[in-house]
Amino acid sequence: MPNFNKILIANRGEIACRIQRTAQALGYRTVAVFSDADAEALHVQLADEAVHIGPSAVQQSYLDGAALLEAARRTGADAIHPGYGFLSENAEFAAACESAGLVFIGPSAAAIELMGSKRRSKIAMLEAGVPCIQGYQGAEQDDATLQREAQRIGYPLMIKASAGGGGRGMRLVHQAGQLLEQIRTARSEALHAFGSDELILEQALIEPRHVEVQLFGDQHGQLIYLGERDCSIQRRHQKVIEEAPCPVMTPELRQAMGEAALKAGRAVNYVGAGTVEFLLDASGQFYFLEMNTRLQVEHPVTELVTGLDLVALQLQVAAGEPLPLGQEQVRLDGHAIEVRLYAEDPAQNFLPQTGQILRWEPAPGIRTDHGLQEGQWISPFYDPMLGKLIAHGATREEARRKLLRGVEDCVLLGLESNRRLLANLLRHPVFASGHFSTAFIAEHFAQDPSLQPQEPTTEELAIAAALFHHHSASAHGPALNAWSNNAGVPLDYRLGVQDRQWSLHLNALPSGAVQVRQGDGLLELKVRSADGRRASLEINGIRRPCAYRLEGGELWLSNAKGSLHLVDRTHAPAQGQNTASSGTLKAPMDGAIVDVLVSEGMHVSKGQLLLVLEAMKMEHPLKAGIDGVITRVQVNLGDQVKNRQVLVEVE
Repeated sequence: MPNFNKILIANRGEIACRIQRTAQALGYRTVAVFSDADAEALHVQLADEAVHIGPSAVQQSYLDGAALLEAARRTGADAIHPGYGFLSENAEFAAACESAGLVFIGPSAAAIELMGSKRRSKIAMLEAGVPCIQGYQGAEQDDATLQREAQRIGYPLMIKASAGGGGRGMRLVHQAGQLLEQIRTARSEALHAFGSDELILEQALIEPRHVEVQLFGDQHGQLIYLGERDCSIQRRHQKVIEEAPCPVMTPELRQAMGEAALKAGRAVNYVGAGTVEFLLDASGQFYFLEMNTRLQVEHPVTELVTGLDLVALQLQVAAGEPLPLGQEQVRLDGHAIEVRLYAEDPAQNFLPQTGQILRWEPAPGIRTDHGLQEGQWISPFYDPMLGKLIAHGATREEARRKLLRGVEDCVLLGLESNRRLLANLLRHPVFASGHFSTAFIAEHFAQDPSLQPQEPTTEELAIAAALFHHHSASAHGPALNAWSNNAGVPLDYRLGVQDRQWSLHLNALPSGAVQVRQGDGLLELKVRSADGRRASLEINGIRRPCAYRLEGGELWLSNAKGSLHLVDRTHAPAQGQNTASSGTLKAPMDGAIVDVLVSEGMHVSKGQLLLVLEAMKMEHPLKAGIDGVITRVQVNLGDQVKNRQVLVEVE
């Protein structure tokens, strides 16, 4: 039987922290690895030992198998847990661990290799009798073959990166005229993300549910399934909300899907944690989508309904122990729902965000898996997922209600996130009903306010002005208070949110309250206390807390909808506003230039693609804002650029 005592965790962020928690509780020593960008990260601080493995770019650090093996050798680690992402589904790395005498906490290299190829795994599943979607999974990858096969399959169809997942290298094609352009984009994204541009084609199922089955196998031939998860709430094929069990599941359907998943696992003699993903149509028919040969991001919902620690099971199985339960002992208790918290701005087409976390406070009463700490910088080098918020209840409605409160009460200040979107999704009546599909966001959420810039309310503007005034009065002492207590002398404020601003008039009253007028609105409120992090407010006789962060003339204000970033422009000179038709193209975030499609002197049209920026594992097209001539191109292929850096000028 394998024996190990020290585990190197070949990952970062929330999953590295999650694995350490269980490993240390079971008595194992842990080793963290870190890049330049993660030198002070939480997963580094929690570990028993930590080793620097390279620069910030993933190819030179977390994807450098040789550096990881060397870190294990130097620290005396005798096992490696890959987490998810990075090298977790890399067969060569799993084999290299074995060759180095290390226990790889995962399935065999052969199982990873087969299931890591959507093309080859689909062929294997067809042979094993697992239901599959009609498509093309052949070795010929030229454009002519793909066009011919697409015509045979019919439209709409899906293009998928054979080696990938997470929505990268995946495109939905509605008609033949779009095919070649989408193939080019999918190949490029797949090559950058996974090192392979091999594609498969599949008939697109319209409005299916995405349901996956959690498998677990040991080294003694036992293979069981731990119920299912519904992951149908997706955006661009990336999961946003996951839950267990599936809201429309029946005992008969659960058994059928579970047995199909077992067929898939047995076809590759599967050992460890794995997930078989299916698409479920409205008639109850289901089809194999892919198998993930690792722990899933959404594993906490399975843990909460089964009462099992899946990381602990991984460690037991890797140590050669048998699974502690059989299929007949698997029980599902209640309901669990998880949301993924991302550093992205839904109001800017989900643009990933970089910056410093000024305030972080998980909500009480729910489980929060994260690797965050205040002062941390969110860099452009890694996936924008910050963490997961998970709630469990006796019923689905109880879990939904708990999670909604948890999302609203979570405090994240310093950069934009998708918190407002998550809250609106959870309170949406269609989601609450449980009757939805993967088309939910496109069909029912396209006009949601969370997809537009947040407009501050009169009350929020008044709170901001009152907090600016309170801190200024506290800093300047009795003199300012004595002057501002004259109700006949209002203070004028100009507060800005991005490129907009509002004028307010504030009167300080002898009672300690203030009256704030904004347009036709008048509000009286009192800052009862404020310490720079949390204020106690009284508005129209109602007291409530308010989380915030104020630095100089900038205020981050947390609310149930997300957060607002307000700037005090009272003493700033008036400035012209930037418009969408600007001739200056700036980087929307930190990232790397992966394609330059123009040169100086070229004529371009508004909307024409000029550059492609890669950040947080996704490609972002940058287009011309006006018709004109390129006068300056200030970047080259491969350049790293900063947020707001000027890239191209059009005249």
